[in-house]
Amino acid sequence: MTSAAADNTPLPLRVPPGPRPHFLLGNLPEFGADTLRFFENCARDYGDVVRLSFAAWPGFLLNHPDHCEYVLVTNHRNFIKHTWFWRHVRSVFGDGLLVSEGEQWVQQRKLIQPAFHKEKINGYGRVMVGYAERMLSRWRDGETRDVHQDMMHLTMDVVVRTLFGMEVSGPEAAEVSHEFDVIIDQIAVRFRRAFVIPAWIPVPNNVRFRRAIGRLDRLIYRMIDERRQSKETTDDLLSMLLQLQDEMGAGMSNRQLRDEAVTMFLAGHETTALVLSWTWYLLALNPEVEAHLHREIDEKLGDRPPQPEDVDRLEFTRAVVLESMRLYPPAYAFGREAIQDCEIGGYKIPAGSTILMAPWVMHRDKRFYPDAERFDPGRWTKEFSKSLPPFAYLPFGGGPRRCIGNSFAMMEAILLLATIAQKFKLRMVPDHPVEPYASITLRPKHGMRMTLSGR
Repeated sequence: MTSAAADNTPLPLRVPPGPRPHFLLGNLPEFGADTLRFFENCARDYGDVVRLSFAAWPGFLLNHPDHCEYVLVTNHRNFIKHTWFWRHVRSVFGDGLLVSEGEQWVQQRKLIQPAFHKEKINGYGRVMVGYAERMLSRWRDGETRDVHQDMMHLTMDVVVRTLFGMEVSGPEAAEVSHEFDVIIDQIAVRFRRAFVIPAWIPVPNNVRFRRAIGRLDRLIYRMIDERRQSKETTDDLLSMLLQLQDEMGAGMSNRQLRDEAVTMFLAGHETTALVLSWTWYLLALNPEVEAHLHREIDEKLGDRPPQPEDVDRLEFTRAVVLESMRLYPPAYAFGREAIQDCEIGGYKIPAGSTILMAPWVMHRDKRFYPDAERFDPGRWTKEFSKSLPPFAYLPFGGGPRRCIGNSFAMMEAILLLATIAQKFKLRMVPDHPVEPYASITLRPKHGMRMTLSGR
């Protein structure tokens, strides 16, 4: 399996196989109808490099770790994130770290990185556990709850406190949660379209989208204004950003602060909430794994709450999180756009093509994961991890643009899982439909209705 960068040698004329496109729409109808199954069928029927068409945008799906490594590391300078998908959602993320490119991205990453150093995030751990305990004080044995919504509220509390030094509670929290759901739903609508409807056209979806972004913006700008006026220096990301100055002594504008804050706010709580939601589902289906998890927590923690220094000791708890992200990766797919013609796996990839990589497919590939559909945290031994090709497991992406908050997210997921599992078992409500919904992230379409059982 080889990939080669562009040079002076003429590219081969081979075109990879792929599903037959529809007139004008390309493969968007099948992609939009069931994105996950579409990816699975493409990998099964056409192999490791699949030709796709998204209306006017040519695309390719890569289904082998070597090819992903080529795009994300070996020749990463030839690939940018400005795919057709990101053009649909620029109004949400602006020029934040998630979507910026080139020297701007390099500078942003360098400035934000200190907020995610190990020493810094260890200080956040006690805050995470404290919010989890506050949530548990409201839970009652035998009650039924939408645990996905609980996880969303919990991780929102954590990210607002740890990254912005503030709290959002009561009606304001409910409003933010609602507007966030609207934004996610509208993003899903947009990236299934064959064309862009300009945001200023007042069709109902645009009106809902703009209203939700406006309300989220008001919250973020209020946080920024309050912090500027207080001149208080705290140990969080927002304070760090407010103190930054360029070589001319100018600080970040409110718009720049907003873009970074929105990016961290949305990315920082959605993904961890999803990891936990899918983990509770998988544990409920696999009581023997749940029993193993409880044994570890009881043996290593007893009755005391977990602390950041426990994270490395909770080895099986970590394995549960890793295996949950394997089967239900929050970032189920991500993409790049080729700047210049290149070659991947012996096939010509023209400039301007969208390159898609799908952890949903890669993480279930039987070439790399024996009994791939089974939830088996025990597979994550040191030997197994070393045997995996480097890019066969991509819950946080890879290469220079690997998720900056991956260590924060792992610590948060482990601590919150241990804190909750110490006090409760969660059981699925009979006949409640559980269906993965591929929006910008992998959400449970109908929530996660579960019954609480005190331990």
